[in-house]
Amino acid sequence: MHPLAHAALLGIALCAATVPVLAQDKSTLAGNWTADLRPEPQAPAYPKAMTLAVAADGTLTGRFYEHEIERGRVGATNGRPCFAFRTQDGTGPYHSSGCLIGDRIEGQTWSEGRNFILMWTATRNVLPK
Repeated sequence: MHPLAHAALLGIALCAATVPVLAQDKSTLAGNWTADLRPEPQAPAYPKAMTLAVAADGTLTGRFYEHEIERGRVGATNGRPCFAFRTQDGTGPYHSSGCLIGDRIEGQTWSEGRNFILMWTATRNVLPK
């Protein structure tokens, strides 16, 4: 095999070896997101702000749908960072969870008080240049 081919294969192997480490970096969830909480896919977008802060011990804090995040936790499972937390309003608790898949979060929320489960997505807010 040509020496350059060896170097190319080594480079590919090194890049592949770092992907799981990057994919499991829980801090990649931190930041400002816009969650689309539309009740069904064909409904108009229903954007709501979500701010996530991740501590070194896996604690998740922030705000979702204008409410403080309670008892939030972050973990890395199957090569991707995921989270779960609770918020509350006058109707009762909301239990939310999600995972970072590519450049967006795919999540779900269960409302105990209003008796529904909602699937949602979130995209990271991009700062204007």
